[in-house]
Amino acid sequence: MMRYKFEEKEKINIKESDEGLVLVHDSFNPTHIFECGQCFNFYIEEDGSYTAVHLGKIINVLEREEDILIRNISLDEFYDIFYDYFDLGTDYRKIKAKLSENEILKTATDYGYGIRILNQELFETVISFIISANNGISRIKKSIRIISERYGEYIGKYMGREYYSFPRPEVLAKVDPLELREYARVGFRDVRIVEASKMVSDGFLDFKEDQKLETRQLKEKLMQMPGIGPKVADCVLLFTYHRRETFPVDVWIKRVMETLFIGHDVPKKQVDNYARDYFGDLAGYAQQYLFYYGREEKIGK
Repeated sequence: MMRYKFEEKEKINIKESDEGLVLVHDSFNPTHIFECGQCFNFYIEEDGSYTAVHLGKIINVLEREEDILIRNISLDEFYDIFYDYFDLGTDYRKIKAKLSENEILKTATDYGYGIRILNQELFETVISFIISANNGISRIKKSIRIISERYGEYIGKYMGREYYSFPRPEVLAKVDPLELREYARVGFRDVRIVEASKMVSDGFLDFKEDQKLETRQLKEKLMQMPGIGPKVADCVLLFTYHRRETFPVDVWIKRVMETLFIGHDVPKKQVDNYARDYFGDLAGYAQQYLFYYGREEKIGK
């Protein structure tokens, strides 16, 4: 079982310029970060940059030959909001070095060298992954965009596109499920979204208090919510509660694990158990590298 003790914060090489903020970092690639299945609320611009919304701020990130250009936010906003969002307090070089002791994971980490696990806002993540169940990424992204535009608050305009915040739980809790189905095209998830929003609005989830729970207890709590099964609960644990030992299992990661590690077809639960036993507290990181590598290279398909 792999173990890694987080002791040091990674030093960040970032400075202001006339174009925006310039970040030099060997474990940061916008494509790897936004295309590894962990989030859906972003746009790819014509110049290849990624525009995303987090905590009411619009950020644009562009990979260049020698650095990363970060636009539309100040240096103070970067440190106040996006340092944590991009998990920049974690040294991914050490994590990749540990994972790379396994040859398969070395290939995967080299392939997705710039992945960082985003620390996302709780309610938006819960609803986003309820929508994600048995759904395609393009449809998920479109549903989240429509929900934000109809029920969120206007933030501003960037690169010719208007942006809205994800709605507050008390707002989405009052929406007619049929309206969600008609406009946001969420299908059978409509009632689940509204009911889950009501639970969050009523205080069922409390990030600070929930962090006192063991991961198993917190997963059981999340699964009391409508639309949240084992996989969605693991996604919320990994991408919001920072439980990096979790290993969400979907169709892609199941195929990858069966092809590269297990060697034959097994139930999802066995994939989950195998990954947790093998990867230990690095399971969440391994999942992201393997998911991105496996999906992009169509491993097991």
